[in-house]
Amino acid sequence: MKFFIDTANLEEIRKAKALGMVDGVTTNPTLMSREASDWREVAAAICAEIDGPVSLEVIAQDAEGMIREARDLVGFGPNVVVKIPMTLEGIKAVRQLNSMNIATNMTLVFSPLQALAAAKAGAHYVSPFVGRLDDVGHEGMELVSQILTIYDNYMFDTQVLVASVRSMTHVLEAAMLGAHVVTIPFKIMNQLTAHPLTDKGLKAFLADWEKKQQTDKSQ
Repeated sequence: MKFFIDTANLEEIRKAKALGMVDGVTTNPTLMSREASDWREVAAAICAEIDGPVSLEVIAQDAEGMIREARDLVGFGPNVVVKIPMTLEGIKAVRQLNSMNIATNMTLVFSPLQALAAAKAGAHYVSPFVGRLDDVGHEGMELVSQILTIYDNYMFDTQVLVASVRSMTHVLEAAMLGAHVVTIPFKIMNQLTAHPLTDKGLKAFLADWEKKQQTDKSQ
């Protein structure tokens, strides 16, 4: 499984990169709006910082506008993946961008049939938003399972990129289901290695070692 970090903050990206756990980055207009610098400067810096895929999202709502923006976005680097919203116009844009060899990530996916349409259009990634489904009483990870089954049935190349991740449980379930990618907020990425029993065990080991050192010195 690949780990992408879901942020537009360069400091977070660099810290996560230092851990060796970042295979790519996903951004969106909301994440970009939280940064003080101009979004173009931020996008260029992220693409230069990361070797893997960097998702940058279009704002246009019509296919022609999406394609025009996509051509601009790929200028930030060869690792740009253009995020396209799951709409009829988005499907049209993905199909045309695929024919132009521009990688796409179809975002805001909430149903297996949307994911099927995205794959048939040639999307490189499809992003089911599991946390937002959980918020309205649906089982977000069930959607991931359905998409993976459909893609396996018809051998689609589209990769399932689990998004709107709210907890370590989402990461675990995505891995158990065999999702290709999970995009993780920095806070949750930091929690992946944490466990109270690890902390307790380390504290006990260090205490015993210190006791041994004190005993040796007194002899």
